[in-house]
Amino acid sequence: MLGLASAPVLAQQQPAADIPQLPLPQASPRAYVLQTIGLTDVSVDYHAPGVRGRQIWGQLVPWGQVWRAGANENTLITFSAPVKINGEPVPAGKYSFYVLPQDNQDWQLILNRVTTHWGSEGYDAKDDLLRVPVSSETAPMYETLVYWFSEVKPTTARLNLSWEKRTVSMTIETNVHEQVVKGIQQTLAAAPSNWQLLAQAADYLVQNNLQGELALRYINESIRLKDVYTNNWIKARLLASKQDYSTAIVYARKAIKLGDKSDDTFKAQLPGMRVALTDWQAKAY
Repeated sequence: MLGLASAPVLAQQQPAADIPQLPLPQASPRAYVLQTIGLTDVSVDYHAPGVRGRQIWGQLVPWGQVWRAGANENTLITFSAPVKINGEPVPAGKYSFYVLPQDNQDWQLILNRVTTHWGSEGYDAKDDLLRVPVSSETAPMYETLVYWFSEVKPTTARLNLSWEKRTVSMTIETNVHEQVVKGIQQTLAAAPSNWQLLAQAADYLVQNNLQGELALRYINESIRLKDVYTNNWIKARLLASKQDYSTAIVYARKAIKLGDKSDDTFKAQLPGMRVALTDWQAKAY
């Protein structure tokens, strides 16, 4: 018993996990960027290293080796809906994002299905979903690595990675019209007698030159429910897009007649309506 009492009590030593941590800033702080493209959210969750006087490309980040595209854990990219990356389809979901930098040739951007590695440790190409070649371009100096979006449009945007004096980018495409049409159909199924929603749905389809027969069905039902200048003008534009100028003229004239001359919205729209009417008349006769 005496021998046991004199032994060190190791069980009472403080576990490493419980050792207090000093509140010090990270050398590569976490960063997050989110961009909505149409109806699709695209986000990048990463840690941003600094140059700090080091030679980056070809040294700190070697040529020909898969790089974590940031620091610390995996850089993660998430898509809330299916997209295309440089024309290649990518399902909705979360992926690790890697870069294969190469000297004097195209780099490769990589989406990998495994999202739980520490950086590129344990990376395996068999888990790649996608590899796309991209050009590395000379850029202004970026002391800290940054992801940023540019050329954002309703259906596309570019995601850029910039660090030191280089930038690589990829084009992200979304099928926003398919998403919108699906949402329109769901909304109208719940409110089939709302003339304004029907008109808005038809207007979207007309503006984007989509599903003309569906747009015609929506706008006819809107006019049946409430005959006003707005839905008549939408129908006039739809008919003109089908090159049925003579019938478009009828609905354009009706829209102008129904419009309230004291309504500011109508007054602002009227000059454009008259210009379009004149153009259709020239094409019809």
